[in-house]
Amino acid sequence: MRCAAPDGFANCLRALPTGTSTGQANGIRYTSTRSDFNEGRSIKLVAEALDGSDYISLNFYDLAAGGQLAPCEMPHDKVIDFVMRYQPDLESHS
Repeated sequence: MRCAAPDGFANCLRALPTGTSTGQANGIRYTSTRSDFNEGRSIKLVAEALDGSDYISLNFYDLAAGGQLAPCEMPHDKVIDFVMRYQPDLESHS
C-alpha cells in the first residue's frame, strides 16, 4: 500500500548510490541496490543485511501530487528508517 513520503525522504533516497553498494544502518551492514526508472521519477531500492538478519524492499514514485512510497510487504516506518539512516561505504578512488 502506498503512502505519502515524509519530508526529506526523496532527498535521502536520491543521495544513495545507483547500482549496488555496501554500507550500514542501525549498526547492521547491508548490501543495497538502487535502480532508477522513468528518468528518475521511479526508484526501486532493495537491501539485505550481510548477516541475513534483515531485508528491505521499496518503490518510490515522484508524482505531480507528491512523492509516494510503496514498501514491499513491510511496514512503512521500517523502510523510512532504513533510507534515512543508511550510510553507504565511502569508495576510495585512485
